[in-house]
Amino acid sequence: MLLENKVVVIYGAAGNVGRAMARAFAGEGARVFLTGRTLRPVEAVAREIASGGGRAEAAEVDATEEGAIERHLDSVLAKVGRLDVSVNESGIPQAGIQGIPLVDLTLESFLRPVEHYLRSNFLTARAAARRMRGPGVILMHTPEPARIGLPLVGGMGPAWASMEALTRSLSAELAARGVRAVCLRSSGIPETSTIDVVFDLHARALGIERGDFLKLVESRSHRQRSTSLAELTGAAVFLASDAAAGITGTVINLTGGLAVD
Repeated sequence: MLLENKVVVIYGAAGNVGRAMARAFAGEGARVFLTGRTLRPVEAVAREIASGGGRAEAAEVDATEEGAIERHLDSVLAKVGRLDVSVNESGIPQAGIQGIPLVDLTLESFLRPVEHYLRSNFLTARAAARRMRGPGVILMHTPEPARIGLPLVGGMGPAWASMEALTRSLSAELAARGVRAVCLRSSGIPETSTIDVVFDLHARALGIERGDFLKLVESRSHRQRSTSLAELTGAAVFLASDAAAGITGTVINLTGGLAVD
């Protein structure tokens, strides 16, 4: 197994992507500590993993709350004595943010994603890096507007682009002591409920059906399809493993050519 006995903390573990990440990491032998703003759905994910023979624990942690993040990681180290991987999949609702032209967007709505994603990823990365002794990995996740200009994404594009820049800065300061920072960039993933909402917002703004908007997006990729959850989680598992020891300070592009670096 690629992650045998690795200790992994996942923020936003009850969402579609966070849940898939948790299953994939546990399936490769990691002990996963799952967090979310609401405890019950996170506990459900932990029970599911445990029922399949994996090791998972759940906790209620707001990934934008400094004190909650710090206390939770202290409890993890008190219990198992180490932290190997930190994965941030926390997010915010997109209604009122996407699907609105920038000239019609309020300052508050524009800044909401910038404030959430940068605050959350900085706080969780900083807390993890302070506690990693020896090899460690910090993983982030962005979609294609981090790299290319797309209409009606509001402050999400700047927020995601800033996350990729943060990855590079973290690597520049941490890699010499063995802590790697990597960002995975995917397209929107149709298997998730979040993309159902986002694509609805964009389709309504353009006056087309959601299915037609999906076809439009996928037609722009080289593969003519979106990133799958399995592709995303497979890449995340590899990057968190010792097999990827030479990869840091970069973005792993899973968009199938939708965004070309």
